[in-house]
Amino acid sequence: MLRIGPSGNSDAFYASGHKHTYEEAQWLHSLGLTAFEYSFGRGVAIGDAGAQKIREEFTKYGIEISAHAPYYTNFANESDEMIQKSIGYIFDALIAVRKMGGKRVVFHPASCGKMQRENAVHLAKQNIEKLMTYLHAELDPHFADYIVCPETMGKMQQIGRVEEIIDFCKADAHLYPCYDFGHINCYMQGGLKTKDDYRRIIDMTVDGLGDEKTKNMHIHFSKIQYGKGGEIRHLTFADEIFGPDYEPLANLIDEYKLTPYIVCESNGTMSDDALIMKKFHQND
Repeated sequence: MLRIGPSGNSDAFYASGHKHTYEEAQWLHSLGLTAFEYSFGRGVAIGDAGAQKIREEFTKYGIEISAHAPYYTNFANESDEMIQKSIGYIFDALIAVRKMGGKRVVFHPASCGKMQRENAVHLAKQNIEKLMTYLHAELDPHFADYIVCPETMGKMQQIGRVEEIIDFCKADAHLYPCYDFGHINCYMQGGLKTKDDYRRIIDMTVDGLGDEKTKNMHIHFSKIQYGKGGEIRHLTFADEIFGPDYEPLANLIDEYKLTPYIVCESNGTMSDDALIMKKFHQND
C-alpha cells in the first residue's frame, strides 16, 4: 500500500485547534492521508505513556508512523566513541518508534569533514555494518521487521548520494533507501526535472537492490532552495523557482506499481502539500 503523509505537525494542524501529536491520527484520517513521520531530530525523548497514546490512536485510524533519528548521526567519524553514540541514537529511535507502533527509522549517514570523500564513504559503510551487527544482536528476533533507512543528503560535503545509499543498503536486509528527492535535486544543482531523471534513480535501485527494497523504499519530498554548496532551506509547493516537481515521480511510481512510504517535508505546509502529492496518484 502506498502511504503519504507529513513530517511533523503542520501549520494547518495547529490552526485547526489541535495541540498533541496523538491527535494527528484522527486529523490525518479525516484528510485521507495515511502516514506520519515523528522527528527525534534533537534527541530521542518520549515517555512510555505518550508513546502508548500515539500507538493507540494511530492504530485506531490506520496511520502508519515512522521516525527520524537525531540529525547528528555521523558514521564517517574516526572516533569509536562517537560511532557508538550514532549507533545508540538509531537504536533508541527504533525502540521509541516501536512503542508508537511503527518500524521505520530514517537516519543521516555521514559528513566528509576533513576526509577525502572516498575514504569517508568507505569508513561510513564499515560503521553502518557495525550498526547492523549491533541491531541484530539487540533486536532480533523480538523486533525482526524493523527497517532503517539511510537518507540521501543535500549538501555537497555530506555523504548520501544515490549511489552511496544503494551501496550502504546492500550491507543488510533491514537497510532500505530513503530518497529525499529535494536533497537529490540540490546536489544535482536543479538537475532533477523530467520523468526520465527520476527513472534513472529507480532503475539504478532495482539493479542494485532488487524489487522488494525498490518497491517499499522510503521517500522524503519537498522543494528546497539550494546554492553552490547544496541545500539551503526547505520551501513550500507554492515556490516556482526551485524544484523538484512531484508529478513526474508520481507518474513513475504508478507506472512501476511501487508502494513506497512517502513523507512530505515542506516548510510548514507538510499536510497541505501531501494532499497535493496524493492527487497525482491515479490509484490512491
